[in-house]
Amino acid sequence: MVACLNYVDRQVIFSVFPLLRAEMRLDDLQLGLLSTLFLWVYGFASPFGGYLADRVGRKQVLVFSLAIWTTVTLLTGYVRNFEELLFARAVMGLSEACYLPAALALIAELHGKETRSLATGIHQSGLYGGMAFGGIIGGWMGERHGWRVAFLVLGVIGMVYALVLAKGLRQEPPRGKTTGVPATPLAASLVEVLRVRGYGGMLAGFTGFAVANWVVYTWLPLYIFERFSVSLTSAGFSATFYLQVASFAGILAGGWIADRWSGTSAKGRVLTQALGIGIGAPFLFLVSLAGSVPILVAALLAFGMGKGFFDANAMPVLAQVARPEIRATGYGIFNLVGCVVGGAMAAAAGALKPVIGLAGSIQIAALMLLGSSLSLFWVSRMFHTGPTPSR
Repeated sequence: MVACLNYVDRQVIFSVFPLLRAEMRLDDLQLGLLSTLFLWVYGFASPFGGYLADRVGRKQVLVFSLAIWTTVTLLTGYVRNFEELLFARAVMGLSEACYLPAALALIAELHGKETRSLATGIHQSGLYGGMAFGGIIGGWMGERHGWRVAFLVLGVIGMVYALVLAKGLRQEPPRGKTTGVPATPLAASLVEVLRVRGYGGMLAGFTGFAVANWVVYTWLPLYIFERFSVSLTSAGFSATFYLQVASFAGILAGGWIADRWSGTSAKGRVLTQALGIGIGAPFLFLVSLAGSVPILVAALLAFGMGKGFFDANAMPVLAQVARPEIRATGYGIFNLVGCVVGGAMAAAAGALKPVIGLAGSIQIAALMLLGSSLSLFWVSRMFHTGPTPSR
């Protein structure tokens, strides 16, 4: 539920781009900056949010993060100009940065190797649901009630659910005499993460994946709206629903396959990731060439399936080589680099739209995704061929 709210609140703005452009007289670069600034703040804050979760505790950080970002979502409905909207997106990025590293580290803590990928995948289904609902809710409410209503409603829902989370979320189990809190300083934790075997290749793979994600999330609704001359609601639906349904199927299948495969080979989880995005990259390229909605939908379904294979295994692969006390920090660094590069690409897509069109940016993202697949195949060589050891 919290994962769903996390992505609904960040995603809803993309489906009301035409309304924001008309009301505030924004150009394509300014629209791109709404995504880029959020991503950069979110990215730069993620290692600190992950370290905070490693040191203070996962549950406390999760509840705090939800309470703050939903308050910001509510206040976004009252902004008066582009500068205030940009500031709200920055604060939302800061508060949301604490969530995902803590949530995935908590899941890795509570699940062993037999269920870790599938459990992670089920959690990620909330993100996909949030992306889909954000696109649909934003377009539907925007056309009928104006773009501000969606932010007001979502903010209230999230603030209420923060109280539910504070009471109902299980804390991670204690390790020894501690509660899972490392005494390692931040700088030492960052250095330790970067020295983890294969971490550089995992980071490269995550970065290309993030670029593809954020180009698609930021610009696909507008791309469909302009290319196929459909309604705002239809564009928001097509840009999110099919992709997220396929991604949901992909995380369940990818999580189950990786858990089974890791029982016979330590390479299983990372190879599941590599195969998923390796197959998905050509179909993302096809999205940019689609001349009809049925072809577009088919390409999105295939890309989404491969995307799910990757998502279900990012933290489980990291958990194979990183000790529990630095896992959230490690995922925070993933977010940092992925969001900085992804945010730059989202802004560049807006700036280059008059030159290469949004289709050109999607093609570049597809090629980077293919590079990510090759990087993960390289990482798999570092794992032995026997079963994944218990960790």
